[in-house]
Amino acid sequence: MDDIPLNRFHLKIAGLTFGAHLTDGYVLGVIGFALTQISPQMGLSPLWEGMIGSSALFGLFLGSLILGWISDHIGRQKIFTFSFVIITLASFLQFFASSPEQLFWLRVLVGIGLGGDYSVGHTMLAEFSPRKYRGLLLGSFSVIWTVGYVSASFMGHWLADAGPDAWRWLLASASIPALCIMISRWGTPESPRWLMRKGRIDEAHEIVKRCFGPNVILNDEIPVETARHLRTLFSARYWRRTAFNSLFFVCLVIPYFAIYTYLPSMLRALGLTESFATDLMLNGLLIVGALFGIGFTQFCSRRGFLITAFVVLILSLVTLAFVPSSQTGLMLLLFAIFTLTISAVSNLVGVFPAESFPTDIRSLGVGFATSMSRLGSAISTGFLPIAILALGIQYTMLILVAVLLMGLWVSVLWAPETKNLTLVGASTVKKVPQQERRADCEDFVGF
Repeated sequence: MDDIPLNRFHLKIAGLTFGAHLTDGYVLGVIGFALTQISPQMGLSPLWEGMIGSSALFGLFLGSLILGWISDHIGRQKIFTFSFVIITLASFLQFFASSPEQLFWLRVLVGIGLGGDYSVGHTMLAEFSPRKYRGLLLGSFSVIWTVGYVSASFMGHWLADAGPDAWRWLLASASIPALCIMISRWGTPESPRWLMRKGRIDEAHEIVKRCFGPNVILNDEIPVETARHLRTLFSARYWRRTAFNSLFFVCLVIPYFAIYTYLPSMLRALGLTESFATDLMLNGLLIVGALFGIGFTQFCSRRGFLITAFVVLILSLVTLAFVPSSQTGLMLLLFAIFTLTISAVSNLVGVFPAESFPTDIRSLGVGFATSMSRLGSAISTGFLPIAILALGIQYTMLILVAVLLMGLWVSVLWAPETKNLTLVGASTVKKVPQQERRADCEDFVGF
């Protein structure tokens, strides 16, 4: 199963999993445009504006942590389906929100569903994918997320002058793709790797036979389970990989969400002309960068790609902070370099966590890393309007540079090379000839 070519079932699972990222990008993209109408209508303070802007991210923190842990106990498939029931209902109910509090909690619910799907979706796709194509499929999440985000930008501009209730239609429109994905996911099989680790050997082999044919087998794993408690992630065996995956993830998404959630406001604060053409150019670069990222993830060293990207991001953002606002061309160039790079390297946030943890705690580990990233993003997004008001755009950007420096330091210190690994359980011991031996997560240098 680790070595078969891509087939129709792989593409089906990838498509169903990508749906969460399309919806996530759309949900997080529309709120910046919706807030331009919501703020004057509801009289939002900068604090409330930040809370609503970050509410889905806060929900992602809760959903990734809680539903990821639950899925390691009850199975991937149940959460894979249930998460989109929450997303669909909460997205639709945003149309009827009449107060900031209602809107905040509905978007928290949307985020909980998305967070659960992040941890389970990454895990299922990683556990079904052949080793050769795992990085390609997991890295493609970033492209789909970006497509959703850019689609939100188009919808935001299109509905900008559609009347005082345009924000309601904009937010509720996320329920349409969510409903389609929810219906399509009914009947998705359970992860055979999870079944193997639960001792349900016959069921696992039956799913492999049904999905991939009678000549495909799943690498046998000894069904001895790892303790599935949160404290397991901080044990002597796992704490370094938990720290690395959480911190590098946090340090990438904080500047990403802080800048692009409020892209129109950020452009104005930098002295750049905010227009549909400028938004279109930068959003186009997000897609181009994500596509480049797939190639880098597939053909380059994971570790080298991550460290190089952090260096480029730091240099471009720190230069941008000190460029005079009169040099519009240089500012746009630096912003373009930053946009391309952060979009490209974001492919790795779907790859590293899923490849770093054994089967028993893979959803828990992915969920924890995702939850930490979304908590950091929620805090940064919530306080960005206040930081710009209190400190100014230059000092706010330098704070984001400090976050990127932390990510670089963590990556140099702990980033492993996970390319071409077999996703086996932590308790599995495989007796194979030395020349055939493949690295497992346990063999990471420094881990």
